[in-house]
Order: sequence, then C-alpha cells, then structure tokens
Amino acid sequence: MVRALVCPGQGAQSIGMGKSLAIEYPKSKAIFEEVDDALGEKLSSLIWEGDIEELTLTQNAQPALMAMSLAALRGLESKGFEVDSCAYLAGHSLGEYSALAMSKAISVSDAARLLRARGLAMQEAVPVGLGAMAAILGLDFATVQSLASEVQATGICQAANDNDPSQVVISGEKTAVELAIVLAKNSGAKRAVMLPVSAPFHCELMAPAAEQMKIELETIKVEQPIVPIVSNVSAQAISDPSEIKKLLVSQVTGSVRWRESIMWMAKNNVNEIWEVGSGKALNGMIRRIDKNINLKNISSPEEIETLEF
Repeated sequence: MVRALVCPGQGAQSIGMGKSLAIEYPKSKAIFEEVDDALGEKLSSLIWEGDIEELTLTQNAQPALMAMSLAALRGLESKGFEVDSCAYLAGHSLGEYSALAMSKAISVSDAARLLRARGLAMQEAVPVGLGAMAAILGLDFATVQSLASEVQATGICQAANDNDPSQVVISGEKTAVELAIVLAKNSGAKRAVMLPVSAPFHCELMAPAAEQMKIELETIKVEQPIVPIVSNVSAQAISDPSEIKKLLVSQVTGSVRWRESIMWMAKNNVNEIWEVGSGKALNGMIRRIDKNINLKNISSPEEIETLEF
C-alpha cells in the first residue's frame, strides 16, 4: 500500500471531539495541553464541553480542528505508527496546517497560533453580511467557474473549493453569490445552497487576511517536512520551506484544489488514504474522486485499536 494522510477543514468541528483520545492516550492529551498553552486559554474545555456556536467561530474552529487531527495522530503513534511511512500528507484548507504540523514542518504551538491569527484575520477581512459562500452540487468545476465569471459585474464571485467532481463551493459578495445560485440552478445543478459560514473564504475579498498571514508567517520557522505536503494551491507535492510559506499566503485567497490534489496523489501511486481528525467529509469527497482508493477514518481509540498497519 502507498499511503497518504489527509486532515479535515472547517465544518468538521463537534463538541466532545478528541476527548476519548485524550483519556486513552497521554500523548493525545499532551497535544490539547500544548494548544491551550500556545493560545493562553483552555480551548480544550470549549472543544469538549462548550457551546457549538462558540466552537464554530472561525478563530476557535481552526486551531481546534488542528488539535483534534494531531491528537488522533499521537494515538496512532502510540500504537507504533510512523508518519514517515506515508508517501504524502495533505489537508483541506486549514487542514494543510495540521498536515504541516504532522510533517514537523511547523510546531504544534506555531500551528495553533497561526490558525488563531488566520481565523481572526479571515473574520475581520469582510464585514458580516457582505460576503457569502454557496455549495453547487451536480456541476463540474469548469462550469461553475464560468457561472462565477458571468456574475462578476454584480460583484466578486469565485469558485473557491473544487471538492470533487460534483461539488464546487463559490465565494464572494453576497449579491453576486445569490445570482450565481440562480444561474447554477438554471444550468442544471442538483442543488445550489448558501452555506452557514461567517465569511467568504478563498476569494479576493480575503486579500487583507492574506497580507496578515504573510506577516504572521514571517515570525515562525518552517522546516523541510519529513513527508511532502500536497498543497491546496498547486495540487502537487511541495517540500521547500520558502515555497510552503508563499503558498500558505496564496491559499487564503486562492481556490482549494482538492479534487486535483487527490487525482495527483492517485497518479503518483497512492492507493490508501486515512482521514485523520474529526468527521468523514473528506472520505466522501475522495470516494467520488477515485473509487479505487482504500479509505479509513481515524478519530477515536476504537478506530485506532482495530487498525492494521
């Protein structure tokens, strides 16, 4: 088997995630403690016993989901798993930071601080109510890109996430996104619905957040990853620290090329992918991209204890 690990992005958060891992594995518990220390607050209490609306706030969800993915990895490592047995690592949007921490390119503490800063910067980039995102189901990326271009006279609208062959997310100014939804339905989309997000991620409106992330990334050291990272922006493997920093800045305004990333890994002999972290959303996307890839989800002690590797 040629294996890759992938880490989920925003939307996968849930109250209680990772608590069983922290109870079962001391190294998993240490991840949550490290993130708490890095942020100077008990994010772990919010994750395990808090309010879902507060956890869903971008500045909380992003470091929380990273902590969950790293805690799941530490559980795996407690059973003898080694990250460098994998061919590649990847993550969906914020999940790329989780992958970078897994690969030792950045520390867990730096990942937590960067994601807190990223979440705040993304939230502050656009006044609430001005931006929107919508999921378009049943149309391919090229078609959705074309529809987004058609409404540009109304306002900024871009294809933000190329998730799988039948799911594309658009992002931009609310009026333009609403018009794109109408055009998508008229073009045969199975569904076209607004997403319950607090800001229009991965579009030009996030330019102020990209500038902020450029400043934040200059304050940390990025090492060469022990396993190559498949970048959201380039949809191919990268290992050069300066390129990693550059693409993390571009990622804030650029499209998440998830479908192409999975296709690139499959073309480079990956035939098994483990989704490490909360939820199973990436498994669903990958199944629709390439049915031949063997999939596993790693989010609980039960899944870890029954795993063979």
